[in-house]
Amino acid sequence: MARLHHELAGPDGAPVLVLAPSLGTTLELWDEQVGPLRERFKVLRFDHRGHGRSEVPPGGYTIDDLGMDLLELLDGLGLERVHFAGVSLGAMVGMWVASHAPSRIDRLALLCTSPWYEHTGMWIERIARVRDGGTASIAEEVVAKWFTPRFPVSAPQVFARYVGMLATSPDDGYAGCCAAVAGMDLRPFLGDIKAPTLVVAGAEDLAAPADPHARTIVAGIGGAGLEIVAGAAHLANVEQPAAVTRLLLDHFGESGRDQGMDQGMRVRREVLGDEHVDRAVASTTGFTADFQEFITRYAWGDIWSRPGLDRRTRSAITLAMLAALHHDEELAMHVRAALRNGLTPAEISEILLQVAVYAGVPAANRALKIAQGVLGEPS
Repeated sequence: MARLHHELAGPDGAPVLVLAPSLGTTLELWDEQVGPLRERFKVLRFDHRGHGRSEVPPGGYTIDDLGMDLLELLDGLGLERVHFAGVSLGAMVGMWVASHAPSRIDRLALLCTSPWYEHTGMWIERIARVRDGGTASIAEEVVAKWFTPRFPVSAPQVFARYVGMLATSPDDGYAGCCAAVAGMDLRPFLGDIKAPTLVVAGAEDLAAPADPHARTIVAGIGGAGLEIVAGAAHLANVEQPAAVTRLLLDHFGESGRDQGMDQGMRVRREVLGDEHVDRAVASTTGFTADFQEFITRYAWGDIWSRPGLDRRTRSAITLAMLAALHHDEELAMHVRAALRNGLTPAEISEILLQVAVYAGVPAANRALKIAQGVLGEPS
């Protein structure tokens, strides 16, 4: 693993949003977005291995290396679950983490990227040129492809800043990350991504055109949405910062839409346990994603989070209703939840005795057998 230079700042208690930069850039790539995003999120920015102020391990890298670097950073910061947005190489790392460690990513935004490159010869050639003449020898030529032809004229200082950023990138680190892109094919793993995903493409992006790159990602990730940003090429968040900032705020929930999701997921985990919720998240498909969002947002974020009843009372009511309605699998799950919420086995028995009076002896008898199995009581 490589030590990654990073910064983490934002409101205490806010959901964490990771911002990952592109190949040849540093965490400053996100300067135009970080202010508005920090009003809503605790923002984690970092430099990839071999870039900026991060470590520069020797040799060529793989996308697995870069993904594991990020997971180690999250572990070191005690961050179990985060939102993630990445540009180009950063988005490739996001796809790797979201597919290989799906419980770590809540919502995902993939900007100006690709899951694979069919023709890797250009990457091999670029590595050779960097080995021969350094990143400075390719900087202006490569950065010109990051923007529309109009941008160097309309924003010469910004263009020059990115030329300088690439020109000063460590030669070994940049070449190593080029090798990671050349050897990458994430297409077989797209179906493993369960996080609600936004894909953003620059309308004039020649490095990763929407067709086929962005559309391949959308087709592979269940429920993913696609936005194409006009007047932008490969660094859409630099060339059209306001439009991209708005897309990110909408996707990750500026108005509090996702505060309900954040609160719902927190309460759902506290009541049902991480193991159960992780299984449910991991098994989510495009077909069931809307239902999972519905129960997280409304059942757990709205109803279970209301202050009018404590959780012990809500558990007691839930047990009685599930027993009366013969919802056996849900009943077993909520017996375990009731214990977490402070009900004792004796109180659970009393609740099911009450069910016998008002919903019938057969319903209570069935429920008692299920509860016995969960509680480990002798039958």
